[in-house]
Amino acid sequence: MVLSFINRYFPELSAAQERQFEQLEPLYREWNERINLVSRKDIDALAERHILHSLAIAKFHRFAPDTAILDVGTGGGFPGIPLAIFFPECRFTLVDAIGKKIKAVQAVADAVGLKNVTAIHTRCESMQQAFDFVVSRAVTDLPTFVGWVWRLIKVGANQGLPNGIIYLKGGDLQEELAKTVKKLPKNALPPEEFMINEWFDNEFFTTKKLIYLPR
Repeated sequence: MVLSFINRYFPELSAAQERQFEQLEPLYREWNERINLVSRKDIDALAERHILHSLAIAKFHRFAPDTAILDVGTGGGFPGIPLAIFFPECRFTLVDAIGKKIKAVQAVADAVGLKNVTAIHTRCESMQQAFDFVVSRAVTDLPTFVGWVWRLIKVGANQGLPNGIIYLKGGDLQEELAKTVKKLPKNALPPEEFMINEWFDNEFFTTKKLIYLPR
């Protein structure tokens, strides 16, 4: 089931990556019996609503090897776990304020053999380490999120793309984006908005967007 969704859009996966993606669904079903990693109504749509949704970031940009990426408010490990499978030569730090979720996320990463994932029980406001990119899925409004993570992003570029925030969220974001612009430094480049249904034609993605804020 998982591969039927993913291979349609990412036919270049290695056999090892395919095995890792296939392992995710039974692992998440098992963990969901213990704690609510994924909403009960979404567990049967894990491939589309969580794994493929996370991989929209891979459609937007292909990270260079050794890129350091922070996933804030990772919850059940999204978008960090699917991205870590897709980009095995990049380094992913997944953080969440709920300790039992982080424990489960690290267990999932270990079970599929991901050596490039570190899951930490913390809030990003207390972090000091710098990253090339910060990714997340709708943990809060964009202006608040920028306030949390802007200082954690290194100034630089990655495969020609300036380092920054890559944020997955749905709906009308014009008001949030306008407020976000006011929150950014005066010399910052403006946010860019991309419709995910330009990459994935599944109905679920009709209103889903990717927001990129260059640092």
